[in-house]
Amino acid sequence: MGLLAALSAGLVTMAAAQKPTRPVVTTGGLVSGNRLGHGMRFFAGIPFARPPVGKLRWRPPQPARPWKGVLAARKFGAPCYQAMPPRRMGPWTRAYNSQLPSSENCLYLNLWTPARAGERLPVMVFIYGGGYTSGAGSVAIYKGVHLAQHGVVVVNFNYRVGPFGFLAYPGLVKESRHHSAGNYGLLDQIAALRWVRQNIANFGGDSGNITIFGQSAGASSVWLLMQSPLARGLFRRAIIMSGPGTLPMPAMMTAQENLAAAGAAGKKFAASLGAKSLRALRALPAAKILQGHSPIGFAPITDGWVLPAGAAPSPQARVINGMVADDIGIGYYGTAPPPPFTMGQYRRGMRWLCGAQAGTCRRLYPARNARQAERALRQARRDRAKMSLALWARRQLRYSPAVYTYDFDHRLPWPQHPEYGVFHSSELPYVFDNLQILHRPWQPRDRRIARELPAYWTNFAKNGNPNQGRLPHWPRFRARPLRTMELGVRMGPMRLMPAARERFWEEQLHTLLGF
Repeated sequence: MGLLAALSAGLVTMAAAQKPTRPVVTTGGLVSGNRLGHGMRFFAGIPFARPPVGKLRWRPPQPARPWKGVLAARKFGAPCYQAMPPRRMGPWTRAYNSQLPSSENCLYLNLWTPARAGERLPVMVFIYGGGYTSGAGSVAIYKGVHLAQHGVVVVNFNYRVGPFGFLAYPGLVKESRHHSAGNYGLLDQIAALRWVRQNIANFGGDSGNITIFGQSAGASSVWLLMQSPLARGLFRRAIIMSGPGTLPMPAMMTAQENLAAAGAAGKKFAASLGAKSLRALRALPAAKILQGHSPIGFAPITDGWVLPAGAAPSPQARVINGMVADDIGIGYYGTAPPPPFTMGQYRRGMRWLCGAQAGTCRRLYPARNARQAERALRQARRDRAKMSLALWARRQLRYSPAVYTYDFDHRLPWPQHPEYGVFHSSELPYVFDNLQILHRPWQPRDRRIARELPAYWTNFAKNGNPNQGRLPHWPRFRARPLRTMELGVRMGPMRLMPAARERFWEEQLHTLLGF
């Protein structure tokens, strides 16, 4: 863990040891970053909007004020205000969490570019996860230098989270000329994409070829941006990693609350803080706001402006959507070793998973002892998630010219914690080719995966097709037969599951999801 801390801190302090770049023109003024060697340049902490503080708290992001001289864009800006993570949260070690002090002054972006003068490389903009309550572009695992070496410009940015990013409150609706509130974090994302569209050519990027990609809440954000009229024209392609489609819940397919419900919850939240007006809310210290209690949590809502209700989803971008084998809803995520599995857990799990069809599930996933039962229940959860994703993809074929799906099934080597399996976000070190950030007993197969996954991702950004070169072929998703791409030690198309299980889950989820 000491090594991890040093590596995480090194990402912030590395800038001081690098030579500055020549100034680059942006809409706010000149910026100078760091030369990283091999033609790579890194720019950090570029403001893409004014600090959302004081009267700008809970307002749409405003354009950054121009500056004089050359801005030294050489270290990360502060993450948006959030609670600091504990030392380790289940499988998410320090490299997965921000280690910088957070602040409301946080709307900064970072970019890595290998481009030479006059080049127009594809651009990949990453949106972090964290349940809409945490996260930052400075998180170590998101370092974009190795991904950029595949011939793309990589960008990430901070957006407001928690109550600062997603509070709806009647006073906010009243003061908004759009009669909207609650989606400030999404508006930050849109503002960052507008900045990229306006400025990326000066960093060697192609403003007409932007791919957005995100994981977890970032994946949900990608999906919502595909539906938002405010984001139209700001990107060309999309990659959704462990987001909508993975869990068979209709609410996962759009924003989970409407403005009226979120506003009522916001009023209760304000009352829990002793604030009786919007003015009183804005006067509260940021730390005090984190102590409030909301009955529904904080996440994007259907507000009628950023996310209109019932908006037609067509046309949409080419898209990749996938999951990991032990994703949220499948694997174990506790902080202590799990207790021994029992046959009682197996029966209860099947009832929860399959409802009135629990008996059928036990026949499809039989078990004679506790060890078999644990594997059977996990396989049932995996199959349900894979079918849910397939049904999402089948529907998406109506709106996107091409859809690709995947199942990442490689267990990140971690002998001390086998209980976590292929946990939610375990693909990120491979996608960013950042294995060196985690202290793990990496094998040659891990390094091969860390070469091939970035190649698939960047091929898609370049051409709208993950296939190029000698990579195993990744076919487009088709309505029949149902197949997905296996990503891991084995790379190639795979059947979702045996025929009887496929028929069962397709019937069950078709009824649940309505498509």
